[in-house]
Order: sequence, then structure tokens, then C-alpha cells
Amino acid sequence: MVPVTTRVAVAAPNAASTGAALRVAELGGGAVDSAVAAMLVAMVNEPGIVSLAGGAYVTVWPAGSAAAVTVDGYVSMPGLDRPRDAPTPVAREVRTGYGGGVTMTAGHASVATPGALAGLDLAQSRYGTLPWREVVAPAEAVARAGFSLGPAAGYYLPYVKDSLLAWDLETATSLLGTDGRVVTTGDRMVVPGLADSLSLVAVEGASALYTGELGRRLAADMIERGGLVTEADLRAYRPVVRPALTARTGPWALRTNPPPAIGGAVLAAMLELFGERPGGPWSENDVAHLVRVQRRILDVRRHRLDLVAHAADRESAALEMLREVGWQAPGPPSTAHVSVVDAEGNACAVTASYGYGSGVTVPGTGLWLNNCLGELELNRGAPLQPGERLRSNMAPTVGRHDDGSVLAVGTPGADRITTALLQVLAAFAGGGTTLQEAVDRPRLHVHHLDDGDPDGTARVDVEDDLPLPTLDLPIRRHPPRSMYFGGVGAAMLDAGERLQAAGDPRRAGAVAVSD
Repeated sequence: MVPVTTRVAVAAPNAASTGAALRVAELGGGAVDSAVAAMLVAMVNEPGIVSLAGGAYVTVWPAGSAAAVTVDGYVSMPGLDRPRDAPTPVAREVRTGYGGGVTMTAGHASVATPGALAGLDLAQSRYGTLPWREVVAPAEAVARAGFSLGPAAGYYLPYVKDSLLAWDLETATSLLGTDGRVVTTGDRMVVPGLADSLSLVAVEGASALYTGELGRRLAADMIERGGLVTEADLRAYRPVVRPALTARTGPWALRTNPPPAIGGAVLAAMLELFGERPGGPWSENDVAHLVRVQRRILDVRRHRLDLVAHAADRESAALEMLREVGWQAPGPPSTAHVSVVDAEGNACAVTASYGYGSGVTVPGTGLWLNNCLGELELNRGAPLQPGERLRSNMAPTVGRHDDGSVLAVGTPGADRITTALLQVLAAFAGGGTTLQEAVDRPRLHVHHLDDGDPDGTARVDVEDDLPLPTLDLPIRRHPPRSMYFGGVGAAMLDAGERLQAAGDPRRAGAVAVSD
């Protein structure tokens, strides 16, 4: 039987990920199959940016359905049944110059229970059409053949190669090229053991990591070298399917990542406060309003949402915050991003992260582990209990226009995720700009300077080519199209059934539309 090719529009982190999505579409896969395949490839060839052993969210809006969902495959707090005589947790404080200066905790004690593979597997099995093995095949092939180190990973790795990645022998060895030197952008890289791990995943599904050989190796390394993740944590982990959070901007009905994640709620609140702007070229008043909106919502987040520990309480706090700014509850019921829509009108947005990385590689597997427990900005407030989801800025978003157009959009970028999406969605929904033009526009981000300051002292980070009005805040300027401001990827099926995609030059995003 000859497969029926499904037409797709793809925005992905790199050309290999985009190619994987197109290959899967040629086999008859739709938006979800293509998005999962593209993200799995990114988890191979974006080392230091994203990993199979991190967390992910998948937002899906099936064609013909009134409801969209988000599959929560994010990381959770480890520690279930950890032996009393286990070694003292081993953590390493790391300071890097990335992003103007970042302090984090790395090492085995920074590793949270991974959820990405479980989330991707569930999303594809429930909303995809192809056998899982065919969706994993492109990633396995890239891992076995090796890959050219892309600009995003090539930019990040030099900041952390000595401080974060040098102490673990397997991690350090994987950074060496054939000439024995540390790889740089454009060099060929092979992560030893990763292809064999993906071969197991292709056959066994996500269970290879949660109840199989990969999980046993991970847990054994944690016990031996001072980590917290146990076999019990892996066995107990379950991805969760949640109704997506409803938001709106102009003629677009949007669905995004719901609580207990933070990103979707913050984005929805910002869109509500920003209102029907800009409606054309951005004026100084629009930019001043943008700063006010970001400052207000991010300040509320900082003083409320970030301090709430437990998931149920965080959901209540997020919804309370949204109602305060006029948002109405819906009717009845480092990071990478992939957006895909298909010709049938299915939309899928996947955002994944493994933090800044722990520096740990599980021996013999090629699996680089997350440091999500060591991201200081996401771990404020009371400690979580084992099994509870950590906080997340990620906000993979899908949408439907009043005219029937379909959109998938998202971005990496830590705390810049929501502000980047706000600016792109507002510019595009306001009219007078193409999807690519909305992604290309210069951006700003309101950044809080001191978490202990009750007055919420803030700074405006801004790309040089964005004209600013007079502001009462300090300003830090960045070059145009700086990687600091994320890497938005968007795909759309318009009302005329034409597919299009937009990639962000800030992270060399790759796009393609299949014939």
C-alpha cells in the first residue's frame, strides 16, 4: 500500500528537525507525528539546548474539535523510596556568562525526574497516526550518523564547556571532535551510546526509560554518584493530558499551556492586558504600554506564582491572577520548540527543555540529564514533594482564527518565552504584517533585577533596532535579533488552505512547507 502524503508546514530548531517532520509526513503522518519526530531529532542534535531526559509540553488542537489539550510531560520532583543510606546529594554551583550572567546548580542533585519521552509517546499514540518506530527513526538515524553542530548549541556550549560539562568524563568526551578538540559550530559531533538508546526507545517506547534498561542505568548512576532520581520515581511518572488554557487576541482564539505550568497563564494575562494593539506599526505609546503590561504581570508572577509550591495551589493562584486582570475562565471544559500544522487543519506545538543541563551523562547511554532542580528562577518558595511537577515558563500555543485559519506557535527562551510570544501574537493579530514579519520584529523584555526587592525594581532589555519612548527604568541594549529574546517558530494553514511557516533568525530556525 502506498502511503498518502500529508501536507504540513513546519517551524523547527534546525534543518534536520524540519527534514524529519517532512519525512514523517511523506509516510502519511500528520501534525502530531511530524512535530514529535522533529522534536526527537532536536533532542539529538541540539546538545546543551534540549535532551531526551528533560521535560516537554505538547499542545494539540485536532481538526474539527472544539477542544484543545496540552500533554504535560514536564519534569517532576524526585526522591520516592530513596534509600536512607544513599550517598549525600552532590550538587555543583556553576556561574556562566551566558545571557549576561547565570548562576545555577548542576551535578547529580540537580536532576529532576524526566518526562519528555513519556509525554511525546503519549501525545503521538493518542493523536498521531503512524507507528511509533517510524516517528523515532529519523532521530535514531541522526544519532548514529552524527550531526553538524548548529548555531544555537554552538553559541551556548562554549559558555559551559569548562564550568558545566568538563567534570563528567562521558559528557566531556562527547564534546570532542575527530581531531580531539572541543567541537564548535559546524563541526561533526557524535554522542556515544545515544543511537543505541534511541533504538531501544523505538522498540519499547518511552517505557525503555521508565521501566526498562535505560531507567535502571539512570537510577543506578543516581544512587552511585549522589543523585535523587530513583527507579520508583521513573516507574511512578505519568504524563497528564489537561484541557488547554483559553486566551484570545483580536480575531484569534488561542489555546496554551494550562496550570500548574506558569507560562501559559502569564501569556494569557499579558494578552488580555495588552488589548487590541497595535493595529498597525508600533507607536511609542504601544511600546510604553508593552513595558507596563510586562512589568505588571511579571511582578505578580514573581511575588505570587513563583512562591507557590504545590501544583493545586499554583493552579488556583494562576487563575486568580488572570481574573484580576479581566481574563475570563474558559467555557466548559535552555529549550527548543517545534510548530506544525497540516492541510487537514490539525495543529501541534511542542516545547521542551532540560534547563541549562546538569553536566551528567548516564554511563553508556548518551543521555544528557537535566538540571531543572537547579534553575534558581523556577525553584523559589517551599520545596515540592516527590512526584509533583516543577514550575515552567513554557507555553506551546495553538490557535484558530474567526476565518478558519489554524496556527501553531511557541518559543524557547526561559523567562523571555511569554514576552516574545506576546509581541509576535500582538503584532500578527493586529494586522498589517505577515507571520514572518511579526517574528522578525525587534523585541524587548522587562527583567526583574533583585528577587528580594519588594518594590520590584526592573530593567528593560531591548534590541537596538526597537525605538523606545522615555522610560523610568534602566535599559540594557542587545544587538538586533539577539538569541537572548527567544526563537519563535510558527506554522499556519490560512483560510485559503495555504500552508506557511515562519522561523526566528535569532536562533537560526528552519522552516519548510511540503508539496
